[in-house]
Formats: sequence, structure tokens, C-alpha cells
Amino acid sequence: MDLKQLQYFIVIAEQRSFSRAADMLDLSQPSLSRQIQLLETELGQHLLVRTGRGVELTEAGARLLGHARTLHQLATQAKQDLMNFRSAAPGRVRLGIPPRIARRLAPNIMQQFRAQFPASSITMAEGLSAQLRDWLLKDKVDLALLYEPAPSSLMQVESLYREDLVLAHAHASGLRLPEQIPVADLGQYPLVLPSAPNTIRTLVEETCREHGVQLNVVAEVDVVQTIVETLSYSHEQVFTVIPRSALRDIPGQTNLSCAPIVEPVIRNNLTLAIATAAAESRLVLAVAQIIRGIDMTSHMR
Repeated sequence: MDLKQLQYFIVIAEQRSFSRAADMLDLSQPSLSRQIQLLETELGQHLLVRTGRGVELTEAGARLLGHARTLHQLATQAKQDLMNFRSAAPGRVRLGIPPRIARRLAPNIMQQFRAQFPASSITMAEGLSAQLRDWLLKDKVDLALLYEPAPSSLMQVESLYREDLVLAHAHASGLRLPEQIPVADLGQYPLVLPSAPNTIRTLVEETCREHGVQLNVVAEVDVVQTIVETLSYSHEQVFTVIPRSALRDIPGQTNLSCAPIVEPVIRNNLTLAIATAAAESRLVLAVAQIIRGIDMTSHMR
């Protein structure tokens, strides 16, 4: 016995006619008759009898009709309640997001969230990955976009997008980079890098350490955009290691040149982290699904 069969039974009982019920339900009369036969077989009793004027309920059919109406009403209410719950229930979700990623993804996330949950709110808190991870573990945000976070049992992490790092410098420096930069050669370049424990700094230092390369870090600037802006207008012969997409984060982007780092390639890893305590939240799961559905490749160009 399923809800569709009960719905068909209710309509036949109310119309007292298979043909009129079939028209209302947009079914063929043989299909409708077959469903009622299956229902009667399951229950082991006749529910309807045909007469010269149409159909009548048997005693068993009359008893079933009350139950069927109750079940159908409950199913309709449950469906409507869940639809309302999905689209209109109030609530709040807190998303942590790095500034560079926020500029690319925040409008899309906001638009989709508002369309799905007009009565709910989303808070987007910007910060560096280490700070965002700390907020996540301290229940200041429910989920966050992080670069290479250290593992913790208090959060669930999945990889979203990996991007190559490049060596970049300003045209005004007068230097011309080779087509590719082996990791073994990175020690030759005076670098402006974020300070530890920034993810880029960690990735570059760990890779260079594995290959016996001593870096020449001449300045530390923690915000990638500030590094790019500084180099873009600099006449000094200084360099940085950044994601390729960061070259397009500011006006005057044509002032910078870059070369891919190879042997080995160094890639950062943008991840989606969800606080374990918030992993069952409807709004948190919805925002996570919105983020998963975004074409990262096109947004990170």
C-alpha cells in the first residue's frame, strides 16, 4: 500500500466512478483499475463494487476511506511543512572566507543563499586561513574556506580546488624571468613572502627544505593582495611566490610577470571545512552544497 494508491482510492470513492476518477487523475481507466486491484490484493478484501450507477464502497472500503483521508492529509501537511522549512524557516549560518576568495565567491554564495532561504541570514567573516581555522574550532563560524588546514577531530575537511604557485615580479625591475623556475633556483631570488604560519609560506619553505634550498626572504607581508600591490609598483628587484590568480586581483595587473615553479610544482589546496558540531545543520549543509556547486576554475581565473 502506498500513498498514490490511497489517493486514487479516495478520488474513486468520492466520484463513485472509475471513469470520472481517471479523468481527474489523468490516468487511463485500466491503469487506475490495476492500482485498486493491487491495493485490494494487499489488504485481502474488496473495497469497491461496481453497480449500474458506478461504484459503491464495501464495508471494508468505508473503513479504509477514513484512514486513507487521514494519511493523505498527513502526507500533504508533511510535504508542505518541509517545503516551508526549506524555503522560509528563519536561521543564521556563519561562513569564514579568505579576502581573496571572498571577492570572487561571496556574491555568488550570497545570491544563491538568499534565493533558497529568504527568511534566513548568512554572515561572512573574512580572515586569513589560520585565523579562520581558529574561529571554526572556537564556534565563531560554522564552516570556512581554508588553505591546507591542520587536521582536527572538531572539523570535517574536503578539498575544493588546487592552484599552482608562481614566481612573480614587476616589469619595472628590468629583469626577465625564465619560462620556468625550478625549486632548486628559488634561493637566487630576493623574496617578499607572508610570515609564518601563512599557508603559502609553509608550502614554499617545506618544499625548499626537502630539496635543500635556502630561501632569501627580504621582507614579510601577510596579505597576498598587499604583496601584489607592492610589487606591482616597485622598481626594486624583488620577487614573490603567489597563486597565479592573485596577479589579477588589483588594477595595474599588467605590471607583473610570472613564471611557473617546477621540479616540483607547488600547489595550494583550497578546502571546505565544516565544524563537526554544525555538520547536521540544514543551513550549514545548504551553504556547503552551494559552495561545492560553484565552478572554481572559472571564478579563480
